[in-house]
Amino acid sequence: MSKGKAIIFSAPSGAGKTTIVRHLMGISNLRLSFSVSATTRAKREHEIDGKDYYFISSDEFLHRVKNNEFIEWEEVYNGQYYGTLHSEIERVWSRGEHVIFDVDVVGGLSLKKILGNHALSVFVKAPSVATLEERLQKRSTETPEKIQQRIAKANQEMAFEPQFDRVIVNNDLSVALQEAEACVREFLEAP
Repeated sequence: MSKGKAIIFSAPSGAGKTTIVRHLMGISNLRLSFSVSATTRAKREHEIDGKDYYFISSDEFLHRVKNNEFIEWEEVYNGQYYGTLHSEIERVWSRGEHVIFDVDVVGGLSLKKILGNHALSVFVKAPSVATLEERLQKRSTETPEKIQQRIAKANQEMAFEPQFDRVIVNNDLSVALQEAEACVREFLEAP
């Protein structure tokens, strides 16, 4: 696999990592290209297959695991798999761009371990778990039970924060966006 640079954004659900990643991708001189993850979860109304995720069946996902097609993968929720395909990273690096990931916390740490110094890992967190819960409720995409499941997972994920290269507290979105851009530029400009 040819090596370019990789930016890994991880966070508990609702912390704002996707908003930050979309902002960074809009800055053309950063030359960032999104790594589309594969998942077995149901597609949300606004999502596009092949753009937001590759939505595949559990059988196909596990078949690809068996064929070693993933650089990392995991069962994030019971029966819901997520993973990063080797082909996605190659697609981006072959175009001379840097790959940017929007992945869960365990996936982010796995990618950092595999990609080493070629990757910058950034942990995004909300100022509090209460803020996180409020953001998830405002999304109106999930049931109260699913929100509670995500909050429980967020509490576990917060323990991994010290293992990331950088931490951004998303209390004020404009400040978080500036911090994200500054740390990404610094990493990409380093030899």
